[in-house]
Amino acid sequence: MATKSLMYLLLLTLLVHVRGFSQTAERDKRLIQFSGVVVTADSLNPVSFANIIIKNTRRGTITDYYGYFSFVAMQSDTVQFSAIGFKESYYVIPDTITRERYSLIHVMDADTILLEPTIIYPWPTVEEFKEAFVNLDIPDDDLEIARKNLNRAEMRYRVESFKMDGSLNYKNYIDRETSKLYYIGQTQPISVLNPFAWAAFIKAWKEGKFKKQNDDKY
Repeated sequence: MATKSLMYLLLLTLLVHVRGFSQTAERDKRLIQFSGVVVTADSLNPVSFANIIIKNTRRGTITDYYGYFSFVAMQSDTVQFSAIGFKESYYVIPDTITRERYSLIHVMDADTILLEPTIIYPWPTVEEFKEAFVNLDIPDDDLEIARKNLNRAEMRYRVESFKMDGSLNYKNYIDRETSKLYYIGQTQPISVLNPFAWAAFIKAWKEGKFKKQNDDKY
């Protein structure tokens, strides 16, 4: 029984001594202003918003847009650097620092991140997609589609129903103003007596451009 009590006493004394030694060593560490820049290894470009933290603690900071950082640390601290797209790295602050400031240029290596492929279907389930794909009505080939798009009747209908945009309105306005300036100081010709206008009217009438359009086209 006495032997057990002696062992417990020795163990307790050893723990108190180790704890006191560690606390003394912690107090002997010098506080420093730890600053620097984090750059890439291949092009020396700044690593923006990288995480910098003292290992096994919650103390740290992040780099700014230019890769710069600055915070208070202690000698012998292990600093962890991490950023998306880069390999995690560490740096141990030397315990031989005699000044209150310490600067560092830290280089980080790029890391390749492989993501699992994601397939997005326009159907709720894969089974519905397979069924829709099997029953898919294959469209005509490119040549037949081109023929349909170049059909004269279809093209004429699209041209006639196409509304004027800003560019066409501007061109029409400029044409009218140019015509006014061209005939300024003289009598402007009347379209009723213009044979070219009559020829264009007769041609349009023969082509049926003045026929009433069917309501189903609008």
